[in-house]
Amino acid sequence: MKRQLLIAVLLINAAVFAQSGAKIEFKDKDNTIDYGTVNKEDDSGLRIFEFTNTGDAPLIITNVQSTCGCTVPSKPTEPILPGKTGKIEVKYNMHTGPIRKTITVESNAVNVEEGRVAIKIKGEVVEKPVENLLEKKTKSPMMQ
Repeated sequence: MKRQLLIAVLLINAAVFAQSGAKIEFKDKDNTIDYGTVNKEDDSGLRIFEFTNTGDAPLIITNVQSTCGCTVPSKPTEPILPGKTGKIEVKYNMHTGPIRKTITVESNAVNVEEGRVAIKIKGEVVEKPVENLLEKKTKSPMMQ
């Protein structure tokens, strides 16, 4: 009985790992881009997720959608051939405060459940500090 169970498990694993078709692998660790702390005025909010089709069939990105309207993704219009790279551009509108957004990518990839994979952006948007010119004048070495 144990032997039959072991053989069944090995066959299932072999079938899963030997899938043929398109496969999507993102370059960024954990499929996440970290904006870090950025100034609202100095950053456009545009980031690019690069991915590679590691499968043996063309990869077709069918849909890319964000969890809110403040993040606008764009997808490739042409299939990504095996071994080639593609990109998904994500534009965040740079509202002041923390960034925690998820974008869902739908494709014909066989290595992700139902062809869907989540990519994420994170970080924090801050206002640029305003310099007070009067304060600088009173602190100048000549006045002390």
